[in-house]
Amino acid sequence: MHDKDYQVIIIGAGFSGLCMAIKLQQAGLRDFLILEGASEVGGTWRENTYPGAECDIPSALYSYSFEHNSAWEFKWSEQQQIFDYQKNIAKKYDLYEKVAFDQQVESAVFDEDQSVWSITSVKGDTFRCQHVVSAVGQLHLPAQPDFAGEEHYTGAKFHSAKWDHSVELAGKRVAVIGNAASALQFIPQIAPLVEHLTVFQRSANWVIAKQDRSYGSIEQWVSEKVPLITRLYRLSLWLRGECLVLPAMRRNRIAQRLLKWMAQKSLRRVIQDPELIKKLTPDYPIGAKRILFSDDYYGALVRDNVHLDTSGVKQFTEQGILRNDGVEESFDVVIYGTGFKTNPFLASIDVQGLGGRPLREHWQGGAHAYLGITTYDFPNFYMMYGPNTNLGHNSIIIMIEAQARYIVKCIERLAISGQKTLQVKEAVESQYNEEIQARLKKMSFADVKESWYMDGGRITNNWAGSTLEYRRRLRKVNWNNYLIT
Repeated sequence: MHDKDYQVIIIGAGFSGLCMAIKLQQAGLRDFLILEGASEVGGTWRENTYPGAECDIPSALYSYSFEHNSAWEFKWSEQQQIFDYQKNIAKKYDLYEKVAFDQQVESAVFDEDQSVWSITSVKGDTFRCQHVVSAVGQLHLPAQPDFAGEEHYTGAKFHSAKWDHSVELAGKRVAVIGNAASALQFIPQIAPLVEHLTVFQRSANWVIAKQDRSYGSIEQWVSEKVPLITRLYRLSLWLRGECLVLPAMRRNRIAQRLLKWMAQKSLRRVIQDPELIKKLTPDYPIGAKRILFSDDYYGALVRDNVHLDTSGVKQFTEQGILRNDGVEESFDVVIYGTGFKTNPFLASIDVQGLGGRPLREHWQGGAHAYLGITTYDFPNFYMMYGPNTNLGHNSIIIMIEAQARYIVKCIERLAISGQKTLQVKEAVESQYNEEIQARLKKMSFADVKESWYMDGGRITNNWAGSTLEYRRRLRKVNWNNYLIT
């Protein structure tokens, strides 16, 4: 038990947690603590160290609007440079002294009598506070499917999010299960090293060329010395997402045809085999699932030592994998490129609100939250990158900054008034979520039966509008929508 009670506790020290801490400081609210399960800041950019790890949003936009970085080396920066950016931000704002490291949160329980949250870590330490901000994100728990016979497999196996750098891949027979965002990045990196690589694809993805390149020293100088050019460049990146990708997700036929043409151009420029083109062409509309970006994925698939399998994994054997087509292959290493477990939200933390009600029970049938930030019966509990705030068309940092400013306003309201709790009204949240779900049903996300965007038959992850609309809705807090006591 820690003797000190805090005004705010932030769970997680990734992009969301650091942004929240900075906005609290800027508002003069310094009585906060960040609980971080690892020994360093960074979130997903600390954890994902697989070869080729990089962002699929250009770095000039995948960075805080208030902390420009003129030293980006590439248009789409790699993991290490993004990680360094986060650590530099933490140092600049003196946030390391505000972080309790190696404190993986196990539970957060609301005490109605005292109107405080009691947070317990896996270590058994307890922290108390008035406000809790969950900044754990959506993409941090690796999703690893269970296959029959895995326990008998004698080779090495690991998930891309927990890359085992001690495993030597050179000259080995390697299987990659999955072909989405992470796999798309590390497959081209390992393909030249291995003796043979089999990629197990469950469904094809729409892939558009990144056209990545390094920034020259003159460009970096201009980026640092001419702020107007920097802002215009950031604006151009933002406009591409809002004016092209978002309309496609809204089923605009012209935008969908243009993006589909770009994806097919990327495919056919590299792949000539009609059968392989067919395997790599999705059977769902572009935008229904995450659009991927790569300059070298298709090139890796046409290597003589690479095979794309679409029959699927039936089971593991002692020496490798038995495919659904009856063929058994031996592998020295199996790598899971199967992404992350995004639903249910906050699955790793036992959150209990009014009356001891568990959040996982509250969210049966799919997560929901007013503006993606608050949910009724959980006073003074806020989420960043929460339900229905994920983007398929632009930078999540834009959403994060808007959320941080909004949450600060809520915390300030109670601090000024001397009141103890704030929670959204159930009717307000219900009406909001009915609106969002109705809009989402008209978008391309609803054109597939299942994806990581969905849970309980609902689209629980994605935002239904533009980033401009979201920022507008969060600019002011409508206090009539809340119960404040």
